[in-house]
Amino acid sequence: MDLQNIGAGNRDDAFYRYKMPRMITKIEGRGNGIKTNVVNMVDIAKALARPASYTTKYFGCELGAQSKFDEKTGVSLVNGAHDTAKLAGLLENFIKKFVQCYGCGNPETEIIITKTQMIQLKCAACGFVSDVDMRDKLTTFILKNPPEQKKGSRDKKAMRRAEKERLKEGEAADEELKKIKKEVKKKGTTTTKDATSKAAPAKKKVLPEEDHHSSPSGSQADDNEVDDDEDDVQWHTDTSLEAARQRIQEQLSAVTAEMVMLSTNESEKEKPKPAKKLVATTNGGTPEPEVKSPRAVENGKETVGAHEKLVEKIKMNMKGSTVSQLKSFLGSLDDGSPQEVMNALLDALFGGVEKGFSKEVTKKKNYLAAATQDDEGSQILLLRAIDGFCAKSSPEVVKEVALVLKTLYDADVLEEEYVVQWYEEGLAGGSKNSQIWKNIKPFIEWLQSAESESE
Repeated sequence: MDLQNIGAGNRDDAFYRYKMPRMITKIEGRGNGIKTNVVNMVDIAKALARPASYTTKYFGCELGAQSKFDEKTGVSLVNGAHDTAKLAGLLENFIKKFVQCYGCGNPETEIIITKTQMIQLKCAACGFVSDVDMRDKLTTFILKNPPEQKKGSRDKKAMRRAEKERLKEGEAADEELKKIKKEVKKKGTTTTKDATSKAAPAKKKVLPEEDHHSSPSGSQADDNEVDDDEDDVQWHTDTSLEAARQRIQEQLSAVTAEMVMLSTNESEKEKPKPAKKLVATTNGGTPEPEVKSPRAVENGKETVGAHEKLVEKIKMNMKGSTVSQLKSFLGSLDDGSPQEVMNALLDALFGGVEKGFSKEVTKKKNYLAAATQDDEGSQILLLRAIDGFCAKSSPEVVKEVALVLKTLYDADVLEEEYVVQWYEEGLAGGSKNSQIWKNIKPFIEWLQSAESESE
């Protein structure tokens, strides 16, 4: 196939890497039914990264003739008899208007149709966005027949998620292989120990009279034999998650546990007692204080303190623990519903934060990712927890909620469909006039618009 450089300005460049086939035409028919068939139009359009129907239609518009491209057979026809050179010149004009970047001249561009029905060319080399002249007749055809869009953000996220899962499976397989090798080594050392222990009594058989008069040199030799046996043993530490937890529990001394109990008791003592109401007596005496039943007071304490206890428990576990350990810990909690656990996690991570809420989320996004991993329903729980956290926080926190959602979306913690679903639930609920919905409205609009426009 004879190739030529794309663009008339690059005709003499021998090292230009963007090439397309030379046009081949064929005159068909006679009389009023005479037509020009562009034989290799499909190959040319593929090299230009444009649909073949665009170039065929452009020929018809410029020549004032009827043109047609058959998608099934790939045949491109233009009514009338036209020279190859004439059609090649029109193709150069098409490349200049609808293919090449207006900034750098690179043909690696993508057609973008904006909300206002304007056509733009986005360059993959320099990033320049060129505005196409909408007075051209072909623009109407392009608006009615837009090019196929590339894979969206959701497909990209699915590919990234599949890649992460594949890497995790590979790591898990490596860990299993290491464990098997360690077990094989351990079995080998135990067999050698058994063999040496059986051989040792045979060497040390002495007469009863010699037991009391054994020389020190003999004892030293025995010690050397024991040292040699210990050198053959290979010691290793179990690095599994269960063994690490067990070691952490063993290291927590009784003194530390007693201090924790003391701190919780003191916090309960410092809680203010409920006010006593005065109730007048029937005999006209001095009013006596009304005391609520102990059960009601206890129930009140339980409902108020349950969330705080859950927050303290999560904070204690977060100290010195990895993200995977926190994930398993949250899954084992049975102190409340999944929504209550998620609310407590947010308070444990960001409690007391006023300014710089989005920066804190960026630092601790791995914890939120662990809480929502492998469970898509937990994304809604996290969004509701963010809503509740903002409702009881300062206005500075509410201002940054859109940045927080953008950070979590970029980190694959939140997905578009769940964010939009939560936003629609909020507008339909009782708090539709809340400031949080006004602040995140631009972010929701950005999510719902096309990916190319948002960039």
